[in-house]
This record gives sequence, C-alpha cells and structure tokens, in this order.
Amino acid sequence: MLAPLMIPIAVAGLTLLVFLADMAVRGDDRRGLGALTAMGLVGILLASGLAPAGSVFEGSYVQDNFTLYVQRVLLVAGILGALGSIDHADRVFPKRQGEYYLMLLFSLIGMLILPGAKDLVTLVVAFELMGLPLYVMAAMHKTSKSGVEGAWKLYLTGAVSSAIVLYGLSFIIGTTSTTSLDALALVEPTPLLVLGTMLVLGGMGFKIGAVPFHMWVPDAYQGGPTPFVAFLSVAPKAAALAAMARVLLDAFGNLRLTWWPALLVICVASMIIGNFLAIPQRNIKRLLGYSGVAHMGLLLLAFGIGTVDGLAALLFYLMAYVFMNMGAFLVAEAVCRDDSYSLDQWAGLHRRSPALALAMLIFLLSLGGIPFVAGFWAKVFLFMAAWKAGMAILVILGASLSVVALFYYMTVGRSIYIASHENTSTITVGRASAWAIGLCLAGVILIGVFPNGILTDAQQAATDILRP
Repeated sequence: MLAPLMIPIAVAGLTLLVFLADMAVRGDDRRGLGALTAMGLVGILLASGLAPAGSVFEGSYVQDNFTLYVQRVLLVAGILGALGSIDHADRVFPKRQGEYYLMLLFSLIGMLILPGAKDLVTLVVAFELMGLPLYVMAAMHKTSKSGVEGAWKLYLTGAVSSAIVLYGLSFIIGTTSTTSLDALALVEPTPLLVLGTMLVLGGMGFKIGAVPFHMWVPDAYQGGPTPFVAFLSVAPKAAALAAMARVLLDAFGNLRLTWWPALLVICVASMIIGNFLAIPQRNIKRLLGYSGVAHMGLLLLAFGIGTVDGLAALLFYLMAYVFMNMGAFLVAEAVCRDDSYSLDQWAGLHRRSPALALAMLIFLLSLGGIPFVAGFWAKVFLFMAAWKAGMAILVILGASLSVVALFYYMTVGRSIYIASHENTSTITVGRASAWAIGLCLAGVILIGVFPNGILTDAQQAATDILRP
C-alpha cells in the first residue's frame, strides 16, 4: 500500500538509524554519523529505481517519473551536504553533530514528498517539514552574531511565506471545495481563485529566494555553516520549484494567462537585481547568494515556456546546479577558515592549493555558462526552449545578464590566479571535504561532456506534468 512512498520512508528509516547511532556513541568522536548519513543516502539513491509508480492516500501523493527525477536530485544534494559537513561539524560543533544530521534528514524527508504532492494539504505539510529543520541548522553557529541574524531572517521570512501560502489556499479551497490538484485542474477560474493563486505564488517566491522575496538569502548564507548553506542553496529551491510545477503547470495551467505576467515580473527582476547586486560583493557567500537569486530568475522562465522542452530544461538545470553551486560553496569552506569569507582570502590561491584553485574556477565557469561544462548546457537548453516558445527578448536579456555574471565570477577567478598575496601557507582539506568537492567536480565535468543522458531523463520526467 505504501510502496510508492518507498524513498521518503527509507530516508525516515535512515533518520531513526542515525538517531540510535547518536544515542549509542560514547565520547566526542561523532564523525561517523556524517559518514552513516552519506552512505545511507547513497544506498537509497542506488535503490531509488525500485520505487514503484503509483499513488497513495487517495491520490494525495503520486510516484511517477517527475517525482523520481526530482527525488534523485535531492538525494544527490543530501549526499553532498552530509559528506561536505563532516569536517566542518567535527571542528565547529563536535558535540552537536547528531542534531545536525538529524535536522538535515528530517528536512530532506519533506523535500522528497513535495514533488509527488498532488493535494494541497500534503503540499503544506511537506513544506513545513522541509522548512522547520532548516531554521535550526541555520543557527548551528550559536556564538556567531551573523549566524543568529541570518537564522532569524530565514525563520521570519519562512514564517511569512507559510502564512501567505495558507492564506492563498484558504481562498482556493473555499472557492473550489477541493484540495486535490487533479480536481483543481478542472475548475473554472474565478476572481477569488485567481487571488488565491497569486498569494500561493508569492509565498513560494519566498521559498526559492526570488525578488522581491530574496531579503533572507545573503544574510542566511553569510551566517550559516557553509556546508549547510551549500545544501540550502540548492535542495529546498529544487523541491519548491517542483512543487510550483505541480501547482502552476499541473493544477492551474488553465490560469496561465493570469499568473504568468506576475511570474514574468519576478523572473526579470530576479535576473537583473540578483546579477547587479552580486557585483559589489566582497564576501564570497553573499556573492554566491545573489548569484543564486539570478539563477532562480532564469529557472522561472520554464514556467512561462509551458512546454515539455521548457520543463525538461528546468529539471536538467537543477541537476547541474546541485553540482556546480554546492561545489563552489564547499571550496569556499576549505579556503576561508576565519569566517570572513572575504575575496582577499582567494588571492594567490593557485600557489597555495592548485587543485582547489582549478576546482573553483571550473565551478565558476559552469555557473557562468562557459562551454563545455554542465552550466553551459543548462543555459543552452533553457534558452533554446524559450526561443522556440517565442521569448526572444527574454533569451537576449538572459544571455546578456550571463555576461554580467561572468564579470563577478571572474573577479573571484582574478583573485585566485592573478592577485598577489603574502600568505603562502598550504591549505589542508579534510578527506570527507575532498571527496565532496571531487564528486561535485566530476558531476560538473561529466554532465558537460555527456549531457544527453540527464536530458533524456528530464524530458521523460517532464511529460508527467505536460503532455507533448
């Protein structure tokens, strides 16, 4: 009966196992908890293909190709997040490692349910299960003023977004007398239904950090534990975008002429403001935060395209984004150990650690869309789908802003390879962090060289939401 929920249930089982292991550990050496979390998620990822298609609880959750694809993206992010956190957690909060990995897994369970949610109640519960542990993880640096401030902003904006979503759902449910997305797809539009949809759209804008709902992003990124920020920068956004696809394209596709103009404004504003606010940043985490705002603007194009190719491009982009964005944050964690994360710390990195310098350059080039790495194909597929849909102006705008993005990405590259610095000490990277960075680098390169496999899976997944 619960077989379609196999993947979230398996992660719940892993959460219980990590909890019992944490209770059984004696002493302060708890590094094994991170390894257990990462290895457990690897096992679930490898077995994910065994999850049968189908629905449970009268269709409130469905396991299909779309759900499975997004779940695999989220599991990859969870593996990299757990693996990349081992050295940091052991160094910064060694006695609270159990709590950290439990919160990561609890949040991941909510994320894994979101892409399959076909009922508004399921959607809300999954969103809250995803969000509440993130607030705790953001405040793991208890003694850091910026960490507490960032956690508060994440919490407050998350609470506001939940309130807005619930308020919007009250209009939708009150007007239609149903919570089923399949039933909503058959309902005739009314003013209250449109109002409810706009409110839900605004609440989800908070979740992905799009303009004008992006105010939490730079501060939460700056103050949170960097491996957690790497996870926060991709996984919750991927889950929220999947939920938006279910709601806007699946349930409210007939209201597209109503919600797309509002989403278009958010899309364009996010691309412009995110890119231009990233330029003056001297903190690498804030720079990557504003960069993420710009990337969310690009991804929102897929909803306006409204075709299988557009949604497939979004799904491909998400997989590429996990590797390149998490990789950049994990390199930043290895390089910047004094919590300032200033660009000055990157000066002369190629002499101090050639491997980290090369890895960061590749991640930055991928984020900027330079051939032939994962980010290049992600942007090409998205722009091609938008061009076919008649969005030539948006394609030109997106391509032009990608050049702006290259400017601030290469500001970091200039510091790494050109700027001189008196510090010549060698950077030591922990084994777990090295593995996480290596996996991200391998993902960026392999997807760049062999993009067709991921694209084919993405296209197959997209057909479960939009029919060709």
